[in-house]
Amino acid sequence: QVQLVESGGDSVQAGGSLTLSCVGTASLYRTNFMAWFRQGPGKEREGVAALLLGARTTYYSDSVKGRFTVAQDGAKKTVYLQMNGLKPEDTAMYYCAAGTLYDTAMWANKHAYSYWGQGTQVTVSS
Repeated sequence: QVQLVESGGDSVQAGGSLTLSCVGTASLYRTNFMAWFRQGPGKEREGVAALLLGARTTYYSDSVKGRFTVAQDGAKKTVYLQMNGLKPEDTAMYYCAAGTLYDTAMWANKHAYSYWGQGTQVTVSS
């Protein structure tokens, strides 16, 4: 059973930076994708960044491309989301997810992931 624990959420001013971490408490070797999703108040959960483990290929939504960076550590058990140039519209609960995807085009589809963390709150004030 894969368990994921996020940390790093905080309240920041617009233009600031945060780094979120997602630690797998069990082996992630049975999954090939890890992703970050977010859900703002009254909004659908949306994929913002994903990582094809091993290959280290990354994927980003248009709304965060150029500002956010997803990366993993060498041991494959921790994935980070570096967020720069934060905007008020980035305010959301951020979730880490892991799963086995056979179609990389599905990386932003929440239904493609089997394992989820509890979320960490990011609040950006103007």
